[in-house]
Amino acid sequence: MNDKDIKIVLDIETTGLDYKREKIIEFAALRLENGVIVDEFQTLVNPEQEIRNSSIKIHGITQDMVADAPVLSEALPKILEFIGEYPMVGHNVIFDYSFLNQASHELYGKYLNNQRIDTQHIFREVFPDEFSHGLSSLLKRFDVEVETRHRAMADAKGLALAYPALIKMYQQKYDWQVSQFGSMNYLFERFLRIQQTVQTLQCELSDLRSVFKVYFDMGGEDIISTTGEKLTYQKKRIYEYDFDKIKDVLDELGIYEKAVKLNGNYVDRVIRGSMFDEEQKEKLSLTRTAMCETKSVSIVKPEIKPNTPAETIPE
Repeated sequence: MNDKDIKIVLDIETTGLDYKREKIIEFAALRLENGVIVDEFQTLVNPEQEIRNSSIKIHGITQDMVADAPVLSEALPKILEFIGEYPMVGHNVIFDYSFLNQASHELYGKYLNNQRIDTQHIFREVFPDEFSHGLSSLLKRFDVEVETRHRAMADAKGLALAYPALIKMYQQKYDWQVSQFGSMNYLFERFLRIQQTVQTLQCELSDLRSVFKVYFDMGGEDIISTTGEKLTYQKKRIYEYDFDKIKDVLDELGIYEKAVKLNGNYVDRVIRGSMFDEEQKEKLSLTRTAMCETKSVSIVKPEIKPNTPAETIPE
């Protein structure tokens, strides 16, 4: 009987951000068994295409550094062998997974089905008040030091060292949540009280911001608090763009999909609505590639019953 808890903590560096057009140039992973690092694997990869300057500024991997590295068709078998069928752990793991999944499909015609564990999501769940939920903040929170950043092995090793403590706290929070089920009625009443207080405070903050805005509109100067915070007036310009002229430039830069994101909610509303005929809506429905379900807690206000005449009390 095998009672080992095995996870593969990994990180990749790439030529760019778009997994359909860009390529992997570095892969690193560590095998965790019951929270202990027992093995590691890393390799540079020759992408056989240009590395974007914007990416080089992040990870520092140049064309010369990967010139003699194995190409993806040589490196991927070793990468997938190391990963096996074990869960993949990564910070914003969908990025790493998308590149590996695309490579597997292009070379072998099959997609990966490994479980994905996103430490960024877990970090945000355990520490929702953290200013940033990037990997640097995670490593700092758990006092993990790495020699460098934005190289695959350094980032993967840092995450592997922090992961056991992070997942332990996540499990503790989950266990605590389940233990509260016996007090749900009280917790709901408590939630409503807190919600009302927060709404009142938000109104108060809004009123104060309005005063500040009028103050600066009338030429008021910056104000410095006794603890050093500065109240100032900032302006932000928002531009509109000619889409027909900009799309070719975005495509050339490889950021078209990032800059022009499909509004899936709007398409869903079109399909459910009555603006177009059924044939057109069916065409839209057939373009769906995947479905995910989101769940949220909502509070439904009670119906307000109409006023009823007061009972007449006999004399």
